Formats: sequence, structure tokens, C-alpha cells
Amino acid sequence: MKKSNNLSEIKMSSPYSSRFWKKNWDSGLEDIDPKEFDMTFVGMSEDAFVEYADKMALEFLGVEITFKELDNYANQFANMLIENGFKKGDVVGICLPNTPEYMITVLGTLRAGCIVSGVSPLLSAVQIQYQLNDLGTGGKQVALMTLDAVFAGHMVKIASKIPQLKLIITTSVAGFLPKIKQILGKALGKVPKGKVTPLEGITNIDFHKEVIANYSTDPVDVKVTPDDIGWIQYTGGTTGPPKGAMLSHRNCVSNQKCIISWLQWKRGEGVLCSGFPMFHIAGLTVTEAAVASGFSQILIPNPRDTNHMVKAMKKYRPTNLVNVPSLYQLLINNPKFKEIDHSELGTCISAAAPFPKESQEELESIIGKGKLLELYGMTETSPVSTMNPSLGLKKLGTIGIPFLNVELKIVDPETDKEVPLGEPGEICVKGPLVMKGYYNKPEETKNAIDKDGYMHTGDVGIMDEDGYIRIVDRTKDMIIVGGFKVFSAKLEDTLSKHPAIGMVATIGLPNPDRPGSEIVKAFIQIDPSYEFDGNEDALREDITKFAKEMCSPYEVPKIIEFTEELPLTTVGKVDKKSLRK
Repeated sequence: MKKSNNLSEIKMSSPYSSRFWKKNWDSGLEDIDPKEFDMTFVGMSEDAFVEYADKMALEFLGVEITFKELDNYANQFANMLIENGFKKGDVVGICLPNTPEYMITVLGTLRAGCIVSGVSPLLSAVQIQYQLNDLGTGGKQVALMTLDAVFAGHMVKIASKIPQLKLIITTSVAGFLPKIKQILGKALGKVPKGKVTPLEGITNIDFHKEVIANYSTDPVDVKVTPDDIGWIQYTGGTTGPPKGAMLSHRNCVSNQKCIISWLQWKRGEGVLCSGFPMFHIAGLTVTEAAVASGFSQILIPNPRDTNHMVKAMKKYRPTNLVNVPSLYQLLINNPKFKEIDHSELGTCISAAAPFPKESQEELESIIGKGKLLELYGMTETSPVSTMNPSLGLKKLGTIGIPFLNVELKIVDPETDKEVPLGEPGEICVKGPLVMKGYYNKPEETKNAIDKDGYMHTGDVGIMDEDGYIRIVDRTKDMIIVGGFKVFSAKLEDTLSKHPAIGMVATIGLPNPDRPGSEIVKAFIQIDPSYEFDGNEDALREDITKFAKEMCSPYEVPKIIEFTEELPLTTVGKVDKKSLRK
């Protein structure tokens, strides 16, 4: 059969139900038997602590922690929770950067039968208060693991307004570093610090002075089932206040096992370096999967400090690198990154935001062709649902194909009817990865997960005849110009080909001359390597001319604003909400 007929034949029937993309999975890959997901994350990871007891589990700013030490610390944390009255189903918020304490808290919380909830350290006091109060509804007790600096800066102001908050455990960014480095770091202002003071009705515990010093390393005995909620992770809240996605142990075990199988990780043989914050579901998932696989991990507390990241990579030679596109672009601009030997680096994963094809090609010119692997997911899907093949054909600029145990279709967001291949529509995902629902929000859950069990992602994608998907927009970010749909991700990818453009973000603004229609505004960060003479008007004119040549007339930006830097969310995505304001 000729390829030209292939697309039209697939279009005639409903292509999505046949899962025709499986033909492009790497050789030997099959859906995993759902019985294998019938376990908790605690059960999935326990063998690694025995098999690799003496191996490095975590590296943090020069300090190495073995699997045995990590196991003991996690047991101490679990015992501390239980002895302070925390029961199965209570919640522990974790407001930390990527430090050893984060992973210890995750493991200890899950072992105690409690629920993990990532809390970004970059949130305001009001935002932290909202999340902890939301978690505390329904009678759940809430604990918070956080930095002394966050305690002093935020918690003293809001703790009295969070009735279910019973326990706060504090640490410092430098908590695991030698004493001399802690003192010097604080004296030089490199380590944030804050005074921990008593709060009425709340127990304060110092992680290093009390948890590690005083609590038993014996395992706890709490019965947890695969269908118990283990995580309530909050989404970004692009359409109102953030929502807590309830993820069961089965959800997360299924996703991690599929990721491990897809990437063909060899147990005990990898080194992971992730710039993804663990308070984000993607950062947490790869970290948890690495622990369960017996991998060593380099923890990166500040991914914008590319010099530190490069230094750690040079020493530990990671086999897997994980980052968001904006942070990869920072690495690309660091000359030292280009000098490292990347021969042991296998897959280089990018997720969470669109990655311009030009930048992808530049990254691969440094790390090696065929190593960059884009994927797609969301908090509500535990999170990964599509991925480029680990060994097979990777199509740069796509998020790959639906992966193991996933059913996927693309529908018209207005009619919910499947669209033909090659046409844009909303990506809908079904499988063991789909969350239980939004915490305390049954109506929001009903709107997100349809009667057939498909999660409506809100992302607009186009699937080609091989099953590869290109994200063209968020349904909420789509710009309507005179009745025409402008897909901002596609437009940004085109504009980024102009030599002056380093990073670009486009939004829609109301058209004063045509009510109900919009005009396109582009925010542009000039590429540092571009020889710019300072004449913004001339550059604006040149970019407009380029856009007229490369884009449809309705896609051409009417307003171009140059900016020193684009605002980023806590995980490094361009913050379009801020740009619209």
C-alpha cells in the first residue's frame, strides 16, 4: 500500500480505536499486564533498598547518600509522623527545592499511609494558605515539611489561619552539608535562612536535630492498598484557583512501570540528573522511578545555576537528563555544557512546554543526534501519556506517540467528535494513568473526565499518519483572529527561526476595531548571540517582514514587545497568565 493512500484510509475509519501507532513502538514493547500495577509505590520500591544498600542513591552539592541511609531516614520520618498522631489518609505538604529531605519526606509519608502534596517554595503566603486549607478539608490533619526561611517568611503570618495544620517540620537548604559549609553559606548569604519560633497549637520539629537524631529506623506497619490515594498534586490553575489531582498508588505505579519499560532502563545501571522540581509531578515521577530502579541521582536545587549542573554532570556522567525547554536553552547558552563528554548520556528528556525545533537541533548538535526525547503528560495523568520512542524514530517537534497502556483520541472540543488525522483537536487520554478526580471538586472532575473515562486535557494537538502528535496550543491559549484559529505554539515555533529571537511567547489581545476578535501580540527575548545595534524599530520591522513571509496573514503579530526576560512559572514554563496581565 502506498503511503499517500495510508492517511486517507486511516481517515475513513476511526483510527484512534485501533491504536495503529503501536507499530512504531520499539521492538519487543507491549502493554503491561494490568495485574502488575496491583501494588503500592512502597512495595514497588522496597527491593531497591536491599539490592543496592551500599550504592549512592542521592548526590547533593557534594554529599552522597546511600540507599541504606535513604531507607533509614524515610523510616525515621514515617515513625515521627505516627508518633505525632498522623494516621492513614492525613496529608504532608512538602515545600522544598530538590534536596535529599524532599525524597526522604515522600518515602516516609507514603510508608506512614499518608498523602504527599508538593507545595512550590515560590508560592506566596496566600497561595500556600489556600493549598493547605484545601488539603485539610474533610477532617484531614495536615503537616508541612519546609525550609526555615519559608517558615519565617510565610508560615508565621498564615499558620493561625490554617486550622488543620498540626505539625511543621523544618530544615535548611544546606541541612545535609558539613557544618562549616552551612555556617559559611549562611554568612555569605548563599543559603537562605530564617528563625523558627513557636506557633500556638502547632508542633515544630527540626528535621536534622530531632527526626534524624531521635526517631527509630525500624519499618512501620501501615496497610496501604493500590487504590489508596498517595498524592494530591495541584495543577497550575490557569482557569481559576489550583485544583488538587488525586492520584492513587495504582495510577503512579502504572505510569512509572510504563516509563521504565519504554525507556528500557536497566535496573541498577543508570544515573539520573533532573532539573525538574520535585514539587511538580514530572520531577517527582522520574525521581521516584529512579529510586525504584536502583538508579543514582544528582539532585539539582537550582536548575538556573547551569555552572553547578555542568560540574555535577562532568563528575557523575548521567545516563539520563531531564529538563524543561527553557532550562535546556540556558544550558545550551553555557559554553561549559558544550565541552562535557556526553558519550554516556542516553536519553535526554524534555517535557512540560513546547520546545522550538531550532533549539532542539542545537541541543542535539551538543549531546548527540537522536538523544533528545520529547514527551507529553499532565498532573491528571500521573503524568506521562505520550513519548517519542527510546530507540526508534524520534520526530523532533512532536511529543511522540501514545505509549504503553494508553488509549488516546483527538476530538473537536465543541462537539466531542473525533477529528480526522492531520486536523487539530483536543487530546483525550484514557487508561490506568488517569487520576481518581479533583479533590473536593466533583463538578470539575465531571467536566474533565467523560463518561467513557477519557481525560480531556485542554491541549490541542495534531496526529500524523504514524501516530506522532504535535501540540499546537492549549485550548485556552488559542487566539481567534477574524474567525481564524491561531495556534500560539505553532506560531512561536515559526517565529523562533528568526536569528534575532531567543525566546518568544504570543498571546491574544481584544481587537478594538472588531469586537469578539483578537490581535496577536509577541513578547520577544533577543538571542544573546545576535548582533543587535539597539534599533528596536528596525528589528520590529524585520521580524514583521519575516512573519509575513513565513505565516498566514492572520498569524502575523500586530504588536511586538522586546523584553529582557520572559516570566517563567515555578517549573520553567513561560507564564502566559502574567503576560496577559
